[in-house]
Amino acid sequence: MITEENKKEYYQALLDKKTEYEGMFFVGVKTTGVFCRPTCPARKPKFENCEFYETGEQALLASFRPCKRCRPLSHPNRVSKLIQTLVEAVEKNPEKRWKDKDFRALSVDVTTARRQFKKRFGMTFVAYARARRMGLAMKQIRAGEAVIDIQISTGYESGSGFRDAFSRIMGAAPSKLGHFHILKASWFDTRLGPMIAIANDEALCLLEFVDRRGLEREIERLREKTKSAIIPGHSQAISSIEEELNQYFDGKLREFKTPLFLLGSSFQKRVWEELKKIPYGQTLSYSGLAAAISSPMGSRAVAQANGANQFAIIIPCHRVINTNGELGGYGGGVIRKKWLIHHESNGQ
Repeated sequence: MITEENKKEYYQALLDKKTEYEGMFFVGVKTTGVFCRPTCPARKPKFENCEFYETGEQALLASFRPCKRCRPLSHPNRVSKLIQTLVEAVEKNPEKRWKDKDFRALSVDVTTARRQFKKRFGMTFVAYARARRMGLAMKQIRAGEAVIDIQISTGYESGSGFRDAFSRIMGAAPSKLGHFHILKASWFDTRLGPMIAIANDEALCLLEFVDRRGLEREIERLREKTKSAIIPGHSQAISSIEEELNQYFDGKLREFKTPLFLLGSSFQKRVWEELKKIPYGQTLSYSGLAAAISSPMGSRAVAQANGANQFAIIIPCHRVINTNGELGGYGGGVIRKKWLIHHESNGQ
């Protein structure tokens, strides 16, 4: 239920066009009869002319129609047609080295492509295409093919250029890769924003919101600790967690089954295992969590272990709050933490 306090908070978010509130509420405007998402670019209504809803369905049932400017029933982070077109083009010819004329042939502006890919994937389109070529190179190397043959097939005229590009994408030059493990990274959308999942063939190694602070360091630590190269791709574990997250956000799943690869100290692992024991829809204080594991180091150490959790939502550190009832911190942002607790408490 949306309280009067929530309404004031949501109205301020509407005025500020705060993206972190996407998916948390919709606003119906009584003077126009339309409902919008929090980041709608249209002129803002007065507070007394706003009605707030948790879902688009509720707004529709209240007789509001979707705004044509912000399209509230379309996912705010969905992949654009331009990105779909370019990704499909790469898949048709993944070894292609893209030039300006190739973009013109698709009626695509190079600058627009660069900007949209950077925003969506954290890399430019050229970097994306290069990563795809390098993924094929890795497959060939693992199959035992000569590096020179792979260099030629991926379009690099010089060996040094190939090694440098390979190192940037894979994390190691081909001659040094040896028996390094390969981890696959994939981006996908959720109701609370895009997330990144990294996994091997058997288990999930990381799941985080892409705007989490320090995510780059977290990924680098994973790569170094596992002696792995991380490349764009998909695995059974990534498919599994994507499906489970969809069910979770639909309120149909309370316990995740996707196998996890935990990377941490024995103390951190104890904390994470205890986190998984907090019942769905309930919360626990940091001191309560410390007591549950009989920790002589207390709440501060437990809070630090919470912050080192590499699996957002799955290992539910969002269920841990301050003793006074305040939410405390959360790597994905306090707004998301508040939403997750509310989502689970309503699903009890």
